[in-house]
Amino acid sequence: MGEIFDLENITGLSDKDAAIRLKKEGYNELPSQKQQSIFSILLNVFREPMLLLLLGAGLIYLFLGEKSDALMLLFFVFVVVGITLYQERKTERALVALKNLSSPRALVLRDGKQKRVPGRDVVRDDIMILREGDRIPADGIVLICSNLMVDESLLTGESLAVRKSQWDGKTAQVQPGGDDLPFVYSGTLVVQGHGIAKVTSTGIRAEIGRIGRALRGIDREDTPLQKETRELVRNFAIAGLILCILVVMVFGMKGEWLDGLLAGLSLSMALLPEEFSVVLVIFLSMGAWRLSKKRVLTRRMPAVETLGSATVLCLDKTGTLTMNRMILSTLFAGGENYDADKNGDLPLPEKFHELLEFGYLASQKDPFDPVEKEIKNGTEKFLGNTEHVHQNWELVQEYPLSKNLLALSNVWESFDKRRHVIAAKGSPEAVIDLCHLDERQKDELLTHVKNMADKGLRVLGVAKSIFRDEPLPDNQHDYEFKFIGLLGFIDPVRQGVPEALSECYSAGMRVIMITGDFPGTAQHIARQIGLKDPDRYVTGPELARMSDTELAQKVSATNIFARIVPEQKLAIVNALKSNGEVVAMTGDGVNDAPALKSAHIGIAMGERGTDVARESSSIVLLNDDFSSIVAAVRMGRRIFDNLKKAISYIFSVHVPIAGLALFPLLFGFPLILLPVHIAFLELIIDPACSVVFE
Repeated sequence: MGEIFDLENITGLSDKDAAIRLKKEGYNELPSQKQQSIFSILLNVFREPMLLLLLGAGLIYLFLGEKSDALMLLFFVFVVVGITLYQERKTERALVALKNLSSPRALVLRDGKQKRVPGRDVVRDDIMILREGDRIPADGIVLICSNLMVDESLLTGESLAVRKSQWDGKTAQVQPGGDDLPFVYSGTLVVQGHGIAKVTSTGIRAEIGRIGRALRGIDREDTPLQKETRELVRNFAIAGLILCILVVMVFGMKGEWLDGLLAGLSLSMALLPEEFSVVLVIFLSMGAWRLSKKRVLTRRMPAVETLGSATVLCLDKTGTLTMNRMILSTLFAGGENYDADKNGDLPLPEKFHELLEFGYLASQKDPFDPVEKEIKNGTEKFLGNTEHVHQNWELVQEYPLSKNLLALSNVWESFDKRRHVIAAKGSPEAVIDLCHLDERQKDELLTHVKNMADKGLRVLGVAKSIFRDEPLPDNQHDYEFKFIGLLGFIDPVRQGVPEALSECYSAGMRVIMITGDFPGTAQHIARQIGLKDPDRYVTGPELARMSDTELAQKVSATNIFARIVPEQKLAIVNALKSNGEVVAMTGDGVNDAPALKSAHIGIAMGERGTDVARESSSIVLLNDDFSSIVAAVRMGRRIFDNLKKAISYIFSVHVPIAGLALFPLLFGFPLILLPVHIAFLELIIDPACSVVFE
């Protein structure tokens, strides 16, 4: 990366070179998780010892010529397999329907000409042309840019877009996050400005691919229910196998090997609770079906029950607790604040008209940036059809943001062409600097800025100037700006979150917020939603210095983690698991995927979430509604309680069945219950009664 690019002579790759590189390095895409085949689902089902016993007994009956008994046993096998297969395939189809199959197109420079190509065909050293609204197709270095702002929340969790700068030919590539970096990343979104970037990494080699590689190194852990059931079945299976061998040996000594095999199987089946599989499938399928009515998709059925036993819920702030969009919350002008959030339906006081007018003039006419969109919406709402909206003014010059001055200005020519009106907006410090205020005024304004920032607001300063001379100056500082006021924006809390959080606490669940945002923003949101102990937090840099033991201690008492990177989300989840917690984790971004996969229950967003997040999760919220999680927890707890009742009932039924199978063997009587009778009792009557609990 040591070379400096001559921006005047960039022609990009030739189509021929791009084709050669594509063939050599592969498509610019991540290897998608393969859809489970019918064969793999069947293989998992037939690993259950209960079904293997049923299958074995059915085949023996078939060998003996007892076709009706054999068909009945095999019918039970097909019922269990059919229910499982139907539920798994239905879930896979729903997930495929969520996935956006069309590859986004990228604008690149090939043979000196701009060309639209499928995103998957972008290769290393391609020259990307980046514009507002573009999804960046690959990692790259910024060769030239103007006001380039990129939303990297899917990778970092930060709700605010970050500024990009031009590469100096020396800076080595770093992880995403933070302003004034000369790097762009695959999957992120251009929200303002434009630029040209050279591709450095594609597909699995990009930053998004690094997270994909981390995913492959994480083994999905079995749910507590699966572990307990497997342990129980294993113990019963060993006992049943020992008794079966003893019975077969006793009958074999008399030369009655087939009778001995049937007697041994009868005893094994009487001991082994093979109806567990039927009852579990029915309970979990019914739970998954009920959850689907609440717009919650269950990708792994055991997760329904596990969610009910969750002790800790880790929440990603941006997009889960908040709406991941900026709204105009507060206006400050003339020493007064105005709460636009609370007074949204009332007319805007005259004092604040000029502030909104010049905030609008300092924005794009047809903006893509969420903050500028909100300024435009606010202006149209409060100032529409007034003299403050200047549709006939002409934009004659733009002064972009720079590293040295974090403010931009638009120069407009008035309709009478007698003057130029300049509107500036940017960081409050930069706008204050443009206005050349004295120290007292500066300190007073910065106090207001701090008060607004402490409430979790993103604050912009707005200023104006009138210029009547020609030509226009080269520098924004050459205008005489007058400070107008401050605009405060916030990513609002989703409706119903405080109530849902209260229900989580009532259910005995601990709730932790994990975010890439700043501690002040996280604390403000925490207080809004009622998160416990909002004054205590741990930041990413602090966490990076901790040992595993220190982290395990810290996570037991801290509910806010701020400035967290993807690897640290995974570390937090693993630390909670090491403390014996059953962890549920929500998320929507690529950065959440490793933690979603590692958690006992990963909960992804369906509408806004990425494919990577959805594929790593156990549960998908189709409507992105946090309160649906509470409904799912309630459902899981109900299923867990009902399962305990059903299991108690199943064991009480097994005692007489085992007795009826064992006593004839002990006293030399003919068998009272054959495998087909036991199967009928255990797979029809027993589950039918058990399901009453559900």
